[in-house]
Amino acid sequence: MVLNKALHNFVSGLTTDSISQERKEALDQLTAYIQEKVDKQAPIRLNFICTHNSRRSHMSQVWAQTIGNYFKVPNLSCYSGGTEATALFPMVAKTLEDTGFNIQPLSEGKNPVYAIKFSENEQSIICFSKKMDDDFNPKSDFAAIMTCSQADEGCPFVPGAEKRIPITYDDPKAFDNSPQQAEKYSERSKQIATELFYVFSQIQN
Repeated sequence: MVLNKALHNFVSGLTTDSISQERKEALDQLTAYIQEKVDKQAPIRLNFICTHNSRRSHMSQVWAQTIGNYFKVPNLSCYSGGTEATALFPMVAKTLEDTGFNIQPLSEGKNPVYAIKFSENEQSIICFSKKMDDDFNPKSDFAAIMTCSQADEGCPFVPGAEKRIPITYDDPKAFDNSPQQAEKYSERSKQIATELFYVFSQIQN
């Protein structure tokens, strides 16, 4: 078992019936990019980009790395970035922790760094808010996946990206400090996980 037990149970229970045909067409662009890299035995670098790199892009980064490992996709490295750096929103970390991730804060302050583990034996995913061209992220030979419409519209050019794929999500920030906050963050996290499950389940290793 690659994932820890809680995450294995969550991921293996995902179903893709709820994904519309129109949505699948957007997701299929990402599948095709990953498959091309697998066929060439080349590194797969995915950089998930959103305006503030605080919510959707981090969820996407974590779920892509996790589900890619679940399907044993080789040479996969997932990143995230923004058009500006802010901080990973605490509710994102809590939502992921509630799903089964082990989350360890590595630093505190205005922009804390988190180590997020999906398996006892695999390397942690390092998450903190950063600009898309931060030194932590790849400089070339990567796909830029635009997870919010503002970043997609505001970034007509992503330096170094060989492919740009818009897969945008509604921002759960709209429900911050409301009674529905936890439910809406969980809902968005599950949508992202479900759609990335659809993407990676089609990869032929």
